[in-house]
Amino acid sequence: MTELERAPFLAACEIIDWQSVSALATRVRADQQGVAAVAALFSWVRDAIAHTGDAGQGKLTLRASEVAREGTGLCYAKSHLLVALLRASGVPAGLCYQRLSTSDAAASFVLHGLVAVLLPDQRFVRIDPRGNKPGIDVRFVPGLEALAFSPSSPGEADLPGVFARPIPEVVAALAVGGVWHPEQTALPDVAPQDWPATDAQWHTPSEPLLP
Repeated sequence: MTELERAPFLAACEIIDWQSVSALATRVRADQQGVAAVAALFSWVRDAIAHTGDAGQGKLTLRASEVAREGTGLCYAKSHLLVALLRASGVPAGLCYQRLSTSDAAASFVLHGLVAVLLPDQRFVRIDPRGNKPGIDVRFVPGLEALAFSPSSPGEADLPGVFARPIPEVVAALAVGGVWHPEQTALPDVAPQDWPATDAQWHTPSEPLLP
């Protein structure tokens, strides 16, 4: 990528407010640089920030600084924090999404939020900081994707593009705030035919994301 193309993936915005977490990024990565810094930041967000849905409780968070302060977030919010920490460390990063089924019995879907990090070989690689639990083992392995989910059912999809900012549907869902409730919190969905979502600067890598 050119410097101009990289710039949006290093920038701050209202939600990816990386200046507010720059001290945290410095502390977490210690003296590590490059891929080692990415690994340290990924592992910290994965393990130190609770996945609100897995915990079954917690505040519905949106901004990176809010996620860090509250110590909890859904997949989207944890991704916002990881992108902010990476950008604070000078590592270009963006957001990407999957569409997943929520039930085997009905055509019900939800977006899942991920992070794409630009590695030194100039390829975006998807990483998933949602957190581990029985049956889910997300890791950062350079050159390999180890994600929580692999879309396979009808209607599921790896949605294309790496976004510099969260898509509006995710922002709207999290901006309501309040406390997470598994039956009352409305999570976002965008059908593949309606993709890409609007109002979020995005990039299509010249090389495909790693399979």
